[in-house]
Amino acid sequence: MTDKKLVLAYIGNGKSANRYHIPFVLQRMDRFIIKTIFNPRVRHDIWPAIEGVHYTEDADEVFLDPEVDLVVVSTRLDFHYEYTKRALESGKNCLCEKPFMLTRDQAQEVFRLAEKKGLYCSAYQNRRYDSDFLTVQKVIESEKLGELLEVEMHFDYYRPEVPEGHDSFSPFESYLYGHGCHTLDQVISYFGEPDRVHYDVRQLLGEGRMNDYFDVDMYYKTLKVSVKSSYFRIKCRPKFIVYGKKGMFVKETDDRQEEHLKLFYMPGQPGFGQDEPKHYGVLTYYDEDGGFHEEKVPSVSGDYGRVYDGIYDCIVNKQEPVIKPRQTLLQMEMLETGVRNLR
Repeated sequence: MTDKKLVLAYIGNGKSANRYHIPFVLQRMDRFIIKTIFNPRVRHDIWPAIEGVHYTEDADEVFLDPEVDLVVVSTRLDFHYEYTKRALESGKNCLCEKPFMLTRDQAQEVFRLAEKKGLYCSAYQNRRYDSDFLTVQKVIESEKLGELLEVEMHFDYYRPEVPEGHDSFSPFESYLYGHGCHTLDQVISYFGEPDRVHYDVRQLLGEGRMNDYFDVDMYYKTLKVSVKSSYFRIKCRPKFIVYGKKGMFVKETDDRQEEHLKLFYMPGQPGFGQDEPKHYGVLTYYDEDGGFHEEKVPSVSGDYGRVYDGIYDCIVNKQEPVIKPRQTLLQMEMLETGVRNLR
């Protein structure tokens, strides 16, 4: 560390690093220093160079640098295992993009190595800090819904060209791996390990084609939590619908951080990631006296950078990790199970 600041290095200089990681770290320069970014071919035509950062095409400049405290792996999935292991073997803490690894066995091996070395290692589960998900938690914890009965979570697109562009099946390029890694973690992080899971994971274009649909139901005694996604929804379903014995909450729209990031509107700019009143969810319920209420719920602010806050507190302040290995292992097991019977 330098002046109680963690020194970071990134493996990969594409969309992941420059859109979903670095803009949030740049808002936390009191706790972090970005020293080095490695990419096999350094270029700045899409993502401009960051002042003061060293760019290199030699990975050893990351792994052999004694000043680097945390390596962030932001590459394609098929490189996650190799680079995460190398970071840990080099004595570096490591944060790896999601899906975390190809398999649960790889994830287990990586976590055991981190434990043996006494190092931090986790997946980058930034969607825990989506505004819509945080707002749902706020509504549930208000207890206005009464006993919780059912939660529906949707992650829909109308992008038929994506599955139509694939003429073979790979579990690691499946919709469940690519998007279930967001939503399944949200469920696991808030509700814990389910009693049982039902999988409906399909190839809508037929066998031998891409997985382009999934509906995963997780059961917690009397509560059912459903995660549903499709590439063929010309009109998206509400992002969240929550049902309780006394009411329901509907959040139609997504967290807006990604929307703004895609427009190169970055954290720190006015209104970044913030919902407007038209985006607020609607809470409908009966109170203890039988009175009927319907009201808009102002959205809780999201912030993907809170992942980094948790990492700092864990490494520097010796607090418990927020993103726990057992949660990631459970998610990896669910991803593998969901696509197991597809061909």
